Amino acid sequence: MSGPVSTDDAAPEAANDPPAGPEVELIPGREAQVGSLTVRRVLPRRPRRTVGAWCFLDHMGPVEVSGANSPDIGPHPHMGLQTVTWLLAGELVHRDSLGSEQPIRPGQLNLMTAGHGVVHAEENTGGYRGPLQGAQLWVAQPGATRDGPPAFEHHGELPRLEFSGAEVTILVGDLAGTASPARRDTDHLGVDLVLRSPGATIPLRAEYEHALAVLEGVVTVGGQLARPGMLAYLGSGREECRLETTGPARALLIGGVPLGEQILMWWNFVARTREEVSTARQQWMDGDERFGPVDSDLARIPVGPPPWEV
Repeated sequence: MSGPVSTDDAAPEAANDPPAGPEVELIPGREAQVGSLTVRRVLPRRPRRTVGAWCFLDHMGPVEVSGANSPDIGPHPHMGLQTVTWLLAGELVHRDSLGSEQPIRPGQLNLMTAGHGVVHAEENTGGYRGPLQGAQLWVAQPGATRDGPPAFEHHGELPRLEFSGAEVTILVGDLAGTASPARRDTDHLGVDLVLRSPGATIPLRAEYEHALAVLEGVVTVGGQLARPGMLAYLGSGREECRLETTGPARALLIGGVPLGEQILMWWNFVARTREEVSTARQQWMDGDERFGPVDSDLARIPVGPPPWEV
């Protein structure tokens, strides 16, 4: 389900717009192809390349998994980021160069830290047939950890909160005094919201910038309608946000302290310089030990040179 980022999403090293005050800015996403899957990519987009340290958000499905339609993504590398995988329906298997082999199902979280370099594949479990829907997000790692060792963690249970009009699952970070056990290298938040009519008021942190990605239904925020396939950027300076709906809806709320540094995103890499990306790309294509093997029957995914080398 992960990546790749292309110049259709945002320029690799363009500056992010500075965080705005409390506002609602609807940013249309685009359809992208990830293996056999069509996804709705809502981050990065011009002009919002990041929300806090969140730098990528793909909404996959719903799609029907069958013998002829399998959501397999072959081995591919990452560096300088964390992948956060969350399913609403279906199941997948994560395999990586650390030796991890971990099924994931709705209500569970997979979090992989790439650091200096890791390889993973995402595959059908083999026997599952039915609907598949979920999201994968990336978090840009800060300078202190982005060259560190890779790691993987799976969380079978996550903390949940009940608000009037909403069930909340905390994927990463903390909300209203309740914290997820998932690793985070920066001050950021990611929560799943299951909304009921007429909606809910969600507490926020004023020092964060926030955004909302609707996965199902329609949500009104600040008088504007947010639907699947768009990002509702909420700005910063909010202590709460009212989300209204006339029927069942589901959304991801992401936020965090503004990143404060320019990142370079290309393909499956998050870096700071072109040289870092060019070196990593060549090492991947050369089979360098930096990006180890994965126990997968799927073929490794190749990639051509970045645009500055063409």
